[in-house]
Amino acid sequence: MQIILNGSPCHTNAATLADALAQAGVTGHIATALNGSFVPAALRDQTPIRDGDRIEAQAPMQGG
Repeated sequence: MQIILNGSPCHTNAATLADALAQAGVTGHIATALNGSFVPAALRDQTPIRDGDRIEAQAPMQGG
């Protein structure tokens, strides 16, 4: 299936958000959103993804 990961097209066979992030090598402390909705880390392995979904995964930044 085709998804959009951080603005770039990506092919995956992942069934969940956690699987898709792992396949893409996105690890560490990150914030995630699926189709514009925040997904807490504890729910990523229970969150199914579908063809055409948009995933955003960003590391927190310090600053002010």
